[in-house]
Amino acid sequence: MAEITAKLVKELRDRTGAGMMDCKKALGETNGDIEKAIDLLREKGIAKAAKKSGRTAAEGLIFDGVSADNKTAVVLEFNSETDFVAKNDEFKALGAKMVEIALRPEIKTVEDLKAAEIDGVTVETTITNLIAKIGENMSLRRFEKVTTEGFVTTYNHLGGKLGVIVEMTGEATEANITKAKDIAMHVAAMDPKYVDRSVVTTDDLDREREISRKQLEAEGKPAQIIEKILVGKMNKFYEESCLVDQIFVKAENKETVAEYAGDIKVVSFARYKVGEGIEKEEVDFAAEVAAQLNA
Repeated sequence: MAEITAKLVKELRDRTGAGMMDCKKALGETNGDIEKAIDLLREKGIAKAAKKSGRTAAEGLIFDGVSADNKTAVVLEFNSETDFVAKNDEFKALGAKMVEIALRPEIKTVEDLKAAEIDGVTVETTITNLIAKIGENMSLRRFEKVTTEGFVTTYNHLGGKLGVIVEMTGEATEANITKAKDIAMHVAAMDPKYVDRSVVTTDDLDREREISRKQLEAEGKPAQIIEKILVGKMNKFYEESCLVDQIFVKAENKETVAEYAGDIKVVSFARYKVGEGIEKEEVDFAAEVAAQLNA
């Protein structure tokens, strides 16, 4: 039997919104497997959220850029310890410069970008120098680069807290770019998981079907009825999770994203949110002060 620690219970609570005792019980029933515990809480209707949320720690900004020919786009996360530093002009200037460099054909990885030079000094050293000057840690965490035969565009939301790339088929006409930007804004707002049904994994689909099945069984639905209901539930899952099947966020007539796009089609998308997936370090300031006084 795996040890059910307070930290594990807290993580499950943060990720599902369920009560502390429900989380502890679910972890006990699943031998400490947090993913199975999430499924169990969802099956029981206790979990308030289906997807991982996680506590985030890093501040900073998302920077984005598109090449002059609209064939390549970059979205990049540059982190700082505080939001105050993220508003610093030098921090923002360096983030913009890194995007400019990342758009070059030879830059393919974070390591490539760190090794590239700005005025004879590597990007990595430039970041280190800014850390020394401002007195706060900074990190070039990641970037996504998309090059296409169609066209790409980007959208930046909340002053750099969230950035999106969308890759489209067709030509980069003014009208098509406007549509693509609207779709990128939709991605920012609705956070789809997949582009379309073709890329939904069998594992994810089986997982959703099994959770729905157990919910229906718990409600006492007959087996023959459950199978019919599951068809509708899986269609609903696609409509909620697949970008092209979602109702377009600006639509007034319930048209889907695919219908709004019309003759052009969404090929791929990337969505970056500042600090997502980074666990926040929680500091007990009272304990910290006490420790310093005792020292």
